[in-house]
Amino acid sequence: MGGTGFLYMYNDTKEFCCIATALHVISEAFKWEQPIRIVHQVSRKSIYLKETDRIVFPDLETDSAVIFFPRRDIPFPDNTLKMFPSSSVLPIGQEVAWLGFPAIEPSTLCLFSGNISAHQQIEKSYIIDGVSIHGLSGGPVFCLSEAPIFTPQVIGIVSAYKVNRTTGEALPGLLYAHDVSHFYNTIKQINSFDDARRRQEEIAQKSKEKPSEPPSEPLPHD
Repeated sequence: MGGTGFLYMYNDTKEFCCIATALHVISEAFKWEQPIRIVHQVSRKSIYLKETDRIVFPDLETDSAVIFFPRRDIPFPDNTLKMFPSSSVLPIGQEVAWLGFPAIEPSTLCLFSGNISAHQQIEKSYIIDGVSIHGLSGGPVFCLSEAPIFTPQVIGIVSAYKVNRTTGEALPGLLYAHDVSHFYNTIKQINSFDDARRRQEEIAQKSKEKPSEPPSEPLPHD
């Protein structure tokens, strides 16, 4: 299954990176330990990740997933997208936009926009008056921070599009975007990974610096 993902963080040494996407985009590969192919659209380079090459942080509740893997030679940008505070909620009527690679134009990054119709606190999601089609799942949904510096901030990911079929025909529906709570939680886990690695390196360094003990003298014979 194809979908959209975006770079949202590095570990502290930038040796590893994290791609955020929707869980249902990679659910089959994750469940059956199949390879995942990530394409960097700008450079046209791709990376083929076997099950042993990556760590997936899934969250079924918010249909969110993070793929953690070595950066290698993919020319990802040094800076990542800023995320909207997970403790804040955008108001109804706020204009938002989202990016992705629609299945009908899989090599073309497309921009869409709409307005927030409602926020579902329990489901941790926004209902948006806008369009989504196959291929956009996992794409970032973002708003602009306030003036004087208008900076995009990711508020969530495209998760689903529910078509209105109340009259028996397909009518415009609503887009559902889950918030960034899972991605904030994953940052804590990655930071713990970095802390553990630094601690391990410190212990190894101290063991090298510790003077070796002189060899013990043999016990005298009777």
